[in-house]
Amino acid sequence: MTAAASLKALAQAAIDRRRDWIIDIAEQALRSPELGFREFETSRLVSEKLTELGIEHSRNVAITGVTASLRGGNNGPTVAVLGELDALPLPGHRYADLMSGAAHACGHNSQIGIMIGAAVGLMVPEVLRALCGDIELMAVPAEEFVDVEYRFDLRRKGKLRFLSGKQEFIRLGAFDRVDMAMMVHTSATAEDAKFSLGGTTNAHVGKYVRFLGKSAHAGSSPHRGVNALQAALVALHAVNTQRETFQDPDIVRVHGIITHGGEAANATPAEVRYEGRVRGRAIDVVDDAATKVDRCLRAGALALGASVEIVTIPGYFPLFNDPGLSSVFSDNAETLVGTSSFASQPSSQPKGGSTDMGDLSQIMPVIHPYTGGFSGTGHGDDYRVIDYEQAVVRPAKAIAMTVIDLLTNGAEKAKHVIENSCPPMTRESYLQLQDSRMTEETYTGS
Repeated sequence: MTAAASLKALAQAAIDRRRDWIIDIAEQALRSPELGFREFETSRLVSEKLTELGIEHSRNVAITGVTASLRGGNNGPTVAVLGELDALPLPGHRYADLMSGAAHACGHNSQIGIMIGAAVGLMVPEVLRALCGDIELMAVPAEEFVDVEYRFDLRRKGKLRFLSGKQEFIRLGAFDRVDMAMMVHTSATAEDAKFSLGGTTNAHVGKYVRFLGKSAHAGSSPHRGVNALQAALVALHAVNTQRETFQDPDIVRVHGIITHGGEAANATPAEVRYEGRVRGRAIDVVDDAATKVDRCLRAGALALGASVEIVTIPGYFPLFNDPGLSSVFSDNAETLVGTSSFASQPSSQPKGGSTDMGDLSQIMPVIHPYTGGFSGTGHGDDYRVIDYEQAVVRPAKAIAMTVIDLLTNGAEKAKHVIENSCPPMTRESYLQLQDSRMTEETYTGS
């Protein structure tokens, strides 16, 4: 048995000894779902568990984030292991919060267990002493790009600059000493097998829109008002007419919700609010589609003589899984579940969704593999864990084993990843570009 294999065995054994404790973390998070930048209970849970392990940590990073460091026995690169804190609004879910409607219908609760479980394996004294480098544990808020009005208000109050957790972590310098990062997401898709890795995600921008009209009595004098709801409906119909102009290879998706439709049924709606998303396979594709959407929003205001305020919010970049990191993780995942239960996907294969892990992949090597153990539809009210061993325990082992491979033997594999990686942006150029994509416009259609 090689030295790395011996260390992996120690890490796996430590995780197995705390198996029930690790799973309980994921279950506790499941039962206390919270929306982005409001994950106070989940943040407290992470803090408590790190304290139980004797790991010093920092709280309130980007409002609710938690970070901690595990120092290896020798100097070397730093690997970040991430977990996401937030849930999403889904009041029909079995474990939805009764007040907020938040529910873990994307499996982020398992990520918290995975991150802390990996730490259990890596902090075994013999393992930690053998590592040439450090591990950063990061419980990150607000990956789900929802609740935009609330987050935009935080920005106006100066509490945020960007509206997602990893974007804010980048801005705050939390990744400045990190050389590469990894996390495991969940999936209930049959073809993804027990583990899968590869493919990419869509870029996107957010739209926060207010149609402003004039209130009047809807029964006796609607002609004296300006119906903001009708302006919104005209605009959304115009968006639908654009769909035939979107090219299939670009994977364009335009979708959203009306979050406020007026004040009363017998009053002409004077204010209507809409939150939307424009997605596509690349930034230029998104920008082209967003330009068309903005024309449609203005057209709705023009048709009714209303006004429209359009806020464009810098969303996420496409995800790029680093080949070197992917190879190391794949070997370890296959050791745990067998080659036939590991699916590798082409790097160009889109998944349709978006993640701020894509933003991180623009400035450093990352991987974002998927694990099974779930059933139902992602972001659906039937999405839940059916196998905690696969949903939490094996991914924790795979992450710990991958870190051991990267940081043993003089951190040869980690250094190889760094040397062969060429991220398209620096932190500074990323922040500059994202700042430039945040725009606010008021169009008066009268």
